[in-house]
Amino acid sequence: PKRARFTLANRIDNLALDVIEDLVEARYTRDKLERLRAVNRRLERLRVLLRLSYRLRYLSHDGYEYAAKAVNESGRMLGGWIRDLEKPQP
Repeated sequence: PKRARFTLANRIDNLALDVIEDLVEARYTRDKLERLRAVNRRLERLRVLLRLSYRLRYLSHDGYEYAAKAVNESGRMLGGWIRDLEKPQP
């Protein structure tokens, strides 16, 4: 399981960095809404991997709680941005 732990941690790290990179891309592209929806899907995958890490006991309760709060807060902000873009423009 040491290799599995490393693989899972590596995937979580990569997904978190992908989210950051995609947010930067979304900021400077015309097709913001589609980019942000892709980021939202990545955040959901990140949530799943964090839950899995916790259930496999690779992540402590405190570590999981901290990460989950950060991902959820990011999701709320992202959801607000998406809703704002989905509103009909006058």
